[in-house]
Formats: sequence, C-alpha cells, structure tokens
Amino acid sequence: MDFEASELIEAKRQIDSTIHKLKETVKTLETKENPNRYKSQITLAKRRIDAFSISVALIEKEINDLNKKLLNQ
Repeated sequence: MDFEASELIEAKRQIDSTIHKLKETVKTLETKENPNRYKSQITLAKRRIDAFSISVALIEKEINDLNKKLLNQ
C-alpha cells in the first residue's frame, strides 16, 4: 500500500501525540499512592508505547525512502 508523504507525516504526528499522552499516564499511575493497584494498566500503557514507537520508526523509514526516491527522479 502506498501513502503520500503528507499522510505519513500526519500519522507520525498523531502517534507521537498518543505516545506522549501514554507516557504521562504511566507517570501518573506510577506516582499514585498504591501503584501496584494499577500494575495491569501500567503494563498495558508501556506495551502500547513500545508498539507505537515501532510504528513511528517504520513511518520514518518510509518517509526517508520516499524522500530518496524523489531525489533520484
């Protein structure tokens, strides 16, 4: 599936925003009075951060590949 650079850039921006919000959520939950009570939520948020970070890396690679293709035309 092919995407335009503008679509990839917007997707990356949205994912970066979600990662930021998830990191803030983890910080908040970890500083609660009894963080063990939120262990599953913290774990889920961290796993989502990892998954979204992989997505960002792949999007960045695709953007770089598109830029290289444009330069070689």
